Amino acid sequence: MKSSLRILLLLLLAACAGAQDYQLALPGYSYRFPRDNFDHPAYQTEWWYYTGNLRAADGHRFGFELTFFRQTVARDANASTWHIHDLYMAHLALSDLSGHRFYSMERVNRAGPGIAGIDEKTGTIWNGNWQAVLHPDSQTLRGMAGDFSFQFTVQPLKPPVINGIDGISQKAEGVGHASHYISLTRLLTHGSIELKGKSYSVEGSAWMDHEFFSDSMSSIESGWDWLSVQLDDNTELMLYRLRRRDGSIDPYSSATYIDAHGKALHLSLQDFSMTPSGSTWTSHATGGTYPVSWQVAVPQLGLHLAITTPLKSQELIGRVGPSYWEGAIDIAGERDGRHLHGAGYLEMTGYARLNPWQLPRQALR
Repeated sequence: MKSSLRILLLLLLAACAGAQDYQLALPGYSYRFPRDNFDHPAYQTEWWYYTGNLRAADGHRFGFELTFFRQTVARDANASTWHIHDLYMAHLALSDLSGHRFYSMERVNRAGPGIAGIDEKTGTIWNGNWQAVLHPDSQTLRGMAGDFSFQFTVQPLKPPVINGIDGISQKAEGVGHASHYISLTRLLTHGSIELKGKSYSVEGSAWMDHEFFSDSMSSIESGWDWLSVQLDDNTELMLYRLRRRDGSIDPYSSATYIDAHGKALHLSLQDFSMTPSGSTWTSHATGGTYPVSWQVAVPQLGLHLAITTPLKSQELIGRVGPSYWEGAIDIAGERDGRHLHGAGYLEMTGYARLNPWQLPRQALR
């Protein structure tokens, strides 16, 4: 208990430290791969988000999430192994969509010796025994919890997408209220899931987001609604709707459309709509009521989508970090009158009761 309180205090101090001593996400950033797949210590906050939809040979459906966060606490030159320069948080979740159960865990660690970190030399991002290992043409994901474990190989089928304009994804008005935001929008995925003693061989598709920044969100914003969409015509769509505390939508909300060849198109708020369509789910744990069905339209692409979920209870309950809803979704719609289907992930933040430390991702994501 004392250890958890100490970590929470450090997180609070880090969140209040401000971005004045850190590098801001500014226009003109020159991306280099594979270097930019790894950490950027000059920026205060960084994360790697993996989500995906998978199916076993017998039709059993799963969703998964594996995420790694890095938050700088101190930038001094103390060389002690146990000195805390960065805190590392990670989330692990499995959605048993056919079995109608959701499993999740969170953990927070310091770096050393070897407990958590990012190592470009070995290609490893890890927190305890949860890890992503980046190879030249693929990645290996591993996670284990009390009731489940998984191991997947993911292979990018399209090049990295740089979201936003001129190297930054702007999240609010003002210099530095932005992130550097990279996506791998279609990852061919196969591997195995162990759930309560039963083994499943699975395959499907995953998505990865990597962001780094120091001051992305504005104080007038309360949270966001984020979608990743993978359609059966080999196109993808990412969009986020930033909500302000007064109930309005921030004009810096945006989206990215990726065509079948991997070419990305930036979309501003006026280019799309994302609207709740009636169905909600209320969490007994946090009191949050989440809109779990949505209508999305991108008129210039002739695209109209209905978003639903096969499992409403996909809330990650934060005991140190934030509580938020992130789960697998189904997509049905049309493009210029032609029917489309797909799958993806939906993330909603700022609906649960106030958390002591709320990482921005979209930068909440």
